[in-house]
Amino acid sequence: MEKECYFSKMRGSAKRPPRASWKEVIWSWIGAFLGIVAVAYLDANVLSGTDYIMLIGSFGASAVLIYGAVKSPLAQPRNLIGGHIISAIVGVTCYKFLNTHMCIASAMAVATAIALMHMVNMLHPPGGATSLIAVIGSNNIHALGYEYVLIPVGAGAIIMLIIALIINNIPSSRRYPEFWW
Repeated sequence: MEKECYFSKMRGSAKRPPRASWKEVIWSWIGAFLGIVAVAYLDANVLSGTDYIMLIGSFGASAVLIYGAVKSPLAQPRNLIGGHIISAIVGVTCYKFLNTHMCIASAMAVATAIALMHMVNMLHPPGGATSLIAVIGSNNIHALGYEYVLIPVGAGAIIMLIIALIINNIPSSRRYPEFWW
């Protein structure tokens, strides 16, 4: 068997997937809207005046997966919840131990989060952002310490999961989740 040239691998070898139907687009939009509005509402109306936040950028990427790519292994509940929780713990730990070296702390948080998510089979790409937010986030996020794992990360991911379970199972053409554990 002949060894493939390094650069030839960059051509790709598969066909582009088909475009999503309008029905899929609409249900993805509804799910993403309701998931993010629920988390944002809690942030603005329930947690305002506290030191807690609820809305973090990585939830936008999670919304793409759990409402727009419902069959993806990366979008399943164990990956959503586990990936975010693992990544939040890693990010807070890296910030606590390496905050005087932010370049190293940032890289260590993302790389370690990816490695641990792989090791426990809970890979969720937005987890990389969750770990990075713990390192480069605002003073409010840094002040939360490990509470960041619970609020916003754990609670926000659970809220978005509940919305995904409801919305993704309304149309007969969709089913979520594909697996729990």
